[in-house]
Amino acid sequence: MSQARNHGGDPSPTRLFGHRSAGPLLPVLIVCVVVLVDLAGGAGMTWLPLLVAGPALAATTNGPRGVLCVGLLAAVVGATLGARDGAPGPELAAVLAALAAVTLASALAGALRSRREQVLADVRSVAEAAQHALLKPVPATVGPFEVAVRYSAAAAEARIGGDLYALVPTPYGVRLIVGDVRGKGLPAVGTAALVVGVFREAAYDEPDLLAVVDRIERSLARNLGADDFVTAVVAGHPRPGELEVVNCGHAPPLLVRAPGDVVPVESPHPAPPLGLRALTDQRPDLQVLPFADGDQLLLYTDGVIEARDRRREFYPLAEGLSRHLGDEPARTLDSLHEELLAHVGGRLHDDAALLLIRKPTSDAPDVAQPALEGLSLGEQAA
Repeated sequence: MSQARNHGGDPSPTRLFGHRSAGPLLPVLIVCVVVLVDLAGGAGMTWLPLLVAGPALAATTNGPRGVLCVGLLAAVVGATLGARDGAPGPELAAVLAALAAVTLASALAGALRSRREQVLADVRSVAEAAQHALLKPVPATVGPFEVAVRYSAAAAEARIGGDLYALVPTPYGVRLIVGDVRGKGLPAVGTAALVVGVFREAAYDEPDLLAVVDRIERSLARNLGADDFVTAVVAGHPRPGELEVVNCGHAPPLLVRAPGDVVPVESPHPAPPLGLRALTDQRPDLQVLPFADGDQLLLYTDGVIEARDRRREFYPLAEGLSRHLGDEPARTLDSLHEELLAHVGGRLHDDAALLLIRKPTSDAPDVAQPALEGLSLGEQAA
């Protein structure tokens, strides 16, 4: 969810029987070239059949109206040149008939393309709404933390995928989750929505962070298939100077101490991903980490560390974080995200999420701020 903030504005689709503001410039240019060649060479009927390229090309960039205009122009030009060159009537009629047929077929193709563009625009709009419902925008400050999130979906047109994140201020301190659903597509999105929904409710209700994880595990056990699972890191800030971390089969978060040292938070007792606890006796452990002013914690998904360049080398996240580390999480993630895209050549092949929190240096007391029950994070920020 860039929050991935990796999507630019899309051009408005061509509506049925409309055409783009740029007009059929290239198709008209092709018609003009045919005219010039015919006038220069005096070749009679030799070049006139090429006029059909005008309306055929117009169908790729214009609506039916633009195609018909180009076809009419080509027909008038063809008839004029044919009469000028003294072309036999049957041959000229055949050329004009072929031109009319291509124009009508191209107009239909342009109409169908316009419909598909409109459907795609509607799907994008729905996906955008789904993204904001599932992965609510995170304000720059939550409780005592400065926060930044960047999300990129591998399916750029969908703008949403199987990676998930959430950050909730609760009576027990700020709590957050970053996870990765096995698989892709709509099933993964549905599982991600389930995990985020259960987490938001349990994080507010349960005093114990392990109880929050247990609630998610029980919900997934009832709803997931036998081969489905979710890797996740759940963290909490129950009291000043401490972070609690529960890792369920996920990549280790990166802890940044105030001097700039980047240390992976490895779990001493690895636990299975969420949804697979019934297959093993292992249960997740609660790690308690010191978290002082100036410290930062980066949580991420596999799409970041498994991103490869042309030489098939993985992206070195810890090194990248050290290079771009600063006192502003948003700026740090902007630079990190740009470097990640440059590493893979501009397009990720898997969903990727980054969530960075920082405890700013302040003389103000570190007090957990309770959530405003019933409001989304975006509404709380407002």
